Amino acid sequence: MKRPLGIILFIIGVVAIVGIYFYLRRPSNGRDLKVIQWINNPAEHPEWMITARQRCGTAPFIIPTNGMVGYLWDDSFRPGHRHQGIDVFGPTKLGETPVYAAYDGYLSRLPDWKSSVIIRIPNDPLQPGRQIWTYYTHMADADGKSLINPRFAAGVNEVQVQAGDLLGYQGNYSGNPTDPVGMHLHFSVVRDNGKGGFLNELDINNTFDPSPYLGLDLNANTHPGQIPTCNSTGEEG
Repeated sequence: MKRPLGIILFIIGVVAIVGIYFYLRRPSNGRDLKVIQWINNPAEHPEWMITARQRCGTAPFIIPTNGMVGYLWDDSFRPGHRHQGIDVFGPTKLGETPVYAAYDGYLSRLPDWKSSVIIRIPNDPLQPGRQIWTYYTHMADADGKSLINPRFAAGVNEVQVQAGDLLGYQGNYSGNPTDPVGMHLHFSVVRDNGKGGFLNELDINNTFDPSPYLGLDLNANTHPGQIPTCNSTGEEG
């Protein structure tokens, strides 16, 4: 018996929608479960830990915080979303895991930024002559109480910092007190707009893959399912 054309087109449409969903989602290859395991008991997986202020090999940046790199650059959590940086989930309680500057530069914090700072690096160590920016966020609690170092009050502009300077502490601020994110640091390397400012970090096309800056494979497309680490010799784990 021949199926009506309408039913056939409906089935094709459903298959296409499901296919597009899974293509756009670009799942995080099992890292979701590992993130949950880490959050529940970090002590069970010390092998997943990266260490703040450590340098992996000859990478120009130091590791900005302690914890597990749960999500990578170009991971996805929902259809059409592409993660613009990395998420490092700390091993301690809210407001206890320090966040440090990964490289020398000039720090600014916009007046309405509760959990974020951005550091201008005038001379990209990987491409001299190019200006880049490093962005650090979620340094506040769910209600927006800042966990940023008081040295960097809201509205500060172009404060000189050195690699390893304390910026603040990991928090869980999402902008919605009823729906906080898990405690972590979101870190990204942002492109310059060519006029001395930074581009919108929310668009992955305005960011760089942070892998060569930190000496780890932090690209979800080339490091599927793995938790990037750096051992004492600077080699990737």
